[in-house]
Amino acid sequence: MTTIDELAWFVVLAETEHMTRAADRLRVAQPTLSRALRRLEREMGAPLFDRVNRRLRLNRSGEILLEHARRGLAELDTARERIATWRDPERGTIRLAFLHSIATWLTPDVLRAHRSRAPGVTVELTQGVAHEILEHLRAGRVDVALTTSPPDGEDLAWAPLHREQLCLAVPADHPLAGRDRIDLAESAHEPFVVLREPIGFRRLTDELCARAGIAPRVAFESTEIGTLEGLVAAELGVAIVPAPRPGRAEPGVAYVPLADVLAHRLIGLVWHRGRATGPVVAAFIDVVTRRLDAVTGSS
Repeated sequence: MTTIDELAWFVVLAETEHMTRAADRLRVAQPTLSRALRRLEREMGAPLFDRVNRRLRLNRSGEILLEHARRGLAELDTARERIATWRDPERGTIRLAFLHSIATWLTPDVLRAHRSRAPGVTVELTQGVAHEILEHLRAGRVDVALTTSPPDGEDLAWAPLHREQLCLAVPADHPLAGRDRIDLAESAHEPFVVLREPIGFRRLTDELCARAGIAPRVAFESTEIGTLEGLVAAELGVAIVPAPRPGRAEPGVAYVPLADVLAHRLIGLVWHRGRATGPVVAAFIDVVTRRLDAVTGSS
């Protein structure tokens, strides 16, 4: 049976295609490396190298094994890291995914709140849109995620952290700019700039427009809320966006609150309900869900 070390030796041998160089790099005797290669070839049922003038050339069978060997060894490295995380709650690694639209406020708040409690823990970050984030979570590529709306399915747990009010962004000199509040139906004749499908905020925009009884004329579809605000400032159209954070408003844009009581989005923490989290991830979830309100002033 091939050992993990022998599989790692094969990778080095495949990269060098030279028995002596590989043995020197691995600090093993050349006869030992040769025997390990013969055992591996017997186990695979095929030669992995072509022997040409006493030189090694990786053949197609070897290329196939090299691809899977690298992948398998990388998975083992990940497993070691996750086991270390499991065993040492003060010095593990957390893989966190988050939305583009909360990169400058909620995500830093979460990281600061956790770092104050567990400064030795490493956080690996992944940024994306909601449907991609949930795919990463279900596939085990991330441990926890900051995203919008309770996810579908019983496999994911959800803890709401913040309710973000939505508004209609219009050019600063637009006739609607001075309003205290607006019914979305009043913008039926306006061109809209929106996010692309299947981004979750686009679905929320469509739902609000449907409730108002309008079918907006789409002037442009983007992938980021910040782009929508910039296009509104350029008078390309109007857009439904979150109310800006203090000091974060786009110049040349007026943000008019929407009258619809459902004009908000929830942002929360999501993790896999059926997957054992370990003490590091469990501590992160506890810090964020129990203590974040003291940092952000939200609930």
